[in-house]
Amino acid sequence: MPMRALPLSLCALFAVGFFPAGRQQEPPPSLPDTILWAWAAKQDLRFLKPEDKTGIAFLDRTVVLHPQGVRVRPRLQPFLYTPGVPLIAVVRMESTRSGMPPVKDAARAAAAAATNGSALQIDFDALLSERRWYRDFLRELRSHTDVPLLITALESWCEERRGDWFRSLPIREATPMLFRMGSEESRLPLDFPNAAVCDTSAGVSTDEMPARLPRNARRIYIFHPGSWTPQAYAQAMRQLQGLRKMQ
Repeated sequence: MPMRALPLSLCALFAVGFFPAGRQQEPPPSLPDTILWAWAAKQDLRFLKPEDKTGIAFLDRTVVLHPQGVRVRPRLQPFLYTPGVPLIAVVRMESTRSGMPPVKDAARAAAAAATNGSALQIDFDALLSERRWYRDFLRELRSHTDVPLLITALESWCEERRGDWFRSLPIREATPMLFRMGSEESRLPLDFPNAAVCDTSAGVSTDEMPARLPRNARRIYIFHPGSWTPQAYAQAMRQLQGLRKMQ
């Protein structure tokens, strides 16, 4: 049975006391233009204040997809933050590549994270054979929560000219991942005219910044391998400032 997440305020308290030491129509409301991805490592982001105008997209849980159903791995490492900083709950989806579960099971498991942020982001590298299932899953998930639905996207999804499956998704934002791309970086597009839902955000990494940003990308998500620190955040802001000047 999927585990329901504790409210974030309770999760933060639990982490402090007991835990071991991510040209569409409208962008999602109330989210800043800079978002830090806080992944599975221990994350103490209390140095980030509401006046910094930077949000946090934190890994809330991982949903492993089996043909017979789903298995939920909750976040195990502490995630600490300052109340008032905008939060996005991220659900990582991992396929066993042996078949997909009923979409209702997966949607219920993912929707349980929605109460922990002002938006819900799904991170799933769906194979070509899994796209129909992913589309149906997102439609089912939409019926389980009212928060804005966001997804991460492979850069190739945003470039495809026959991407009807992608353009019809019930999402408010798709963030193309502009890192770990290998030779694809040299042909990074300046915009995504065939998939407008991709055109207002981008995902980058502190250890592999792209040469440039898509020209219409307003909201930038920043990944950092390991744990965020004030020094890593300051360096990321300098890197991002340089990229925005060339945008």
